[in-house]
Parts: sequence; structure tokens; C-alpha cells
Amino acid sequence: MAEAAVKQFAFNWEGTDRRGKRIKGKTMAVSEAAVRSELRRQGVMPVKIRKQRNLFSEGKITAGDIAIFSRQLATMMASGVPLVQSMEIIGTGSENRAMQKLVMSIKGSVEGGTSLADSLAQHPLHFDDLFVNLVTAGEQAGALETLLDKIAIYKEKTESIKKKIKKALFYPTAVMVVAFIVTAILLIFVIPQFESMFSGFGADLPGFTLMVINLSVFVRTKGIFLAIGAGAFVSAFLYFKKRSAKFRHFLDRVALKLPIIGEILTKAAVARFARTLSTMFAAGVPLVEALHSVAGATGNIVYEQATLRMKEEVATGQRLQRSMEEVDLFPNMAVQMVAIGEESGSLDQMAAKVADFYEEEVDNAVDSMSSLLEPLIMAILGVLVGGLVVAMYLPIFKMASVVS
Repeated sequence: MAEAAVKQFAFNWEGTDRRGKRIKGKTMAVSEAAVRSELRRQGVMPVKIRKQRNLFSEGKITAGDIAIFSRQLATMMASGVPLVQSMEIIGTGSENRAMQKLVMSIKGSVEGGTSLADSLAQHPLHFDDLFVNLVTAGEQAGALETLLDKIAIYKEKTESIKKKIKKALFYPTAVMVVAFIVTAILLIFVIPQFESMFSGFGADLPGFTLMVINLSVFVRTKGIFLAIGAGAFVSAFLYFKKRSAKFRHFLDRVALKLPIIGEILTKAAVARFARTLSTMFAAGVPLVEALHSVAGATGNIVYEQATLRMKEEVATGQRLQRSMEEVDLFPNMAVQMVAIGEESGSLDQMAAKVADFYEEEVDNAVDSMSSLLEPLIMAILGVLVGGLVVAMYLPIFKMASVVS
């Protein structure tokens, strides 16, 4: 059933309803005949049916798409729309062809009698254990609408933190890339023009100018080797980052200790830890089982391994607060809030407050960093490019002073 759903296509149609009103829409089906039959069953007289062309690649499914899917499904089911019909509406309404296929595949599986949790588990690349476990808890408790809303909130909050971190890293990275390109252009194409002009100067060039000219010669003659070396370094970096847990652990640990950036990453990891813990515990998932999902959601292998150690300690009867203190990674405020939650029996609420606090802290830290880095980066860019320009004009200034 799921396989048939995957082979469905999007059809744009126009027609008239029972009152003769002109309407149009989009439907997923295996053929034009199936669309025509479905429209007539709904009381629509089809006038024009056209298969939607896929001019570009189907695209890929991002975490943002899953977050939107979660919110749409939660909203529709909370409004009383049946699960299968909700899937149909979401699938046909998605602009992403890959997302359409995914949703319609899940819909076909559910129509075949499979539970929603099991249907989602068939797509582990897009629905992790946390998502599946929460849906399972909702189905077993008969509160799927409530759990879907919690999942949607969790996904939205998680994506918000990711966007803030990307925002913090994107601007300085983009400016540095532009600075590198501009510098390379000056060294390869502009400096040689000045060099040929200075060859007939008939006087010693300033040391700064000679240094820049030598750098230009080096880049022009050895630049290809520098590029190959940089490419090999990046490839090796990505290879080991993807395949070596020890290397990822080293990178994540170093990242947490970086000035400014490290503070943001730490707060983001704590926020994700608390948000996931709150969502899982509120869904009725036992603490030990919840910590397993929380570990994978922290986004940092250092916090992931620490959470797994905490899980083992909690499984032996130790309090979560004590386990958090022993790993020595969590701020005192977060530990104390968890302790209050354990004492009062409201761990989910206290964890949610911790998540809210640190999510706001991440937001403020990103804004502060952007305000701090913007003038600093512009100054670095100005010194770098301006230094090359000044180096080329120094001999001209020297010649002018001799002539005068």
C-alpha cells in the first residue's frame, strides 16, 4: 500500500461544483483517471486535469519541513479532522515533491492498518526515536492530538535554536570568505600590474611593498598547491568528522571552549536537553527511557555522552539532579530547577522553564555577538584590503617626495 502511494503524482485540476461554481485544486493520485473518478465522487465535474510537471529535482526533506508537518498535523487533528484526511490535505498541499511522497507513503501505510507510530518508524531518516516514541505514547494513552501538539512545539523550538546558531555563524563566515576572495583577486591580478610598473622605478622599494609583491609571486606560482592542500584538508576534515566519534568528540569539546561561540553552543545544548526532557516526561515516558532520546537531541556529542552516563546512574536509583552535578556540564541554575522539579513532582514544567530561559539566552547572545563582531570584522577587512592598497602606493608617495 505504501509502495503504491509512493508512485502517486500531483495533478492540478479545474472543474465546477454542484452549484456550477468554478473551482480548482491539486490532488495526489496514480493517474488522471483516478483523479477524475475522485472528483466526481466529491460532486465536482472536472473540466481540465493536468499532471504537475517536475521541472527541477524533487528537492530534499529538511528538519524544517518535518516541523511544519508536525504543526499541520497537530492543528488538523485538534480541529477534529480524521488522521487519514489530514494526511491527504498535508500531502497534496506541500510544495516539496519529496515531502509529498513521504506524507502520502505514511498515509497509505496508515490506511493499510498500521499505527501512525509504526508508519513513521518506517522513515528513520526523517522521524527519529524521539518523534516515534512520543507518537506511540499518544496513541497508547488515547491523547494523540495533545502529544502531536507537544511534538510540534518541540520541533519549532528546536528549529528556532538551530536557526539562531546558524545566524551567529553565517555572517562572520560570509565576510571572511568575501575577504579571502577579494585578497586573492588583488594578489593575482592587481599586484602584478603594479609590479611591472615598479620594475622601471629605478629606486629601492619600501620593505612593506616588497613583502606584498613577494606574497603575490608566491600565490601565483604556488597557489594551485595551496588550493589542492586546502581541498584535501577540508575533505579529510569532513571524512573524519562523519566517521570518527573521537574526532567529533574533540571538535565538540573544543567548540564549547571557544570564546563567545562556546557560550552560545553550551546554552543551546542545555536548552535542547531541557526541552526534550520536558516533552518526553510530559508525555508519560519513563525518565530512564526519556534520557536515551534526550541524549541524541542535545546536538553535541559531549552532552550526548554525558546524558547517557546520567541515564545509567538514574537507572541505578540515583536522582537526576545528582547525576547532572557529577557530569559537571550543566549550569547551576538548570541543576537547581531540575532538583525543584524532582522534589515537587513537576519535572516536566521545571525543565520547560529551563528551556525557555536558555532559549532566550541563546537569542540574546546571538544578537550581542552580531553587534560585537560586525565592527570587528569590518575593521579586519579594511586593514587587510587597505594594507594591500597602501603597500602598492607607498613607492608612488616616495617618488613624489623625491621629485618635490
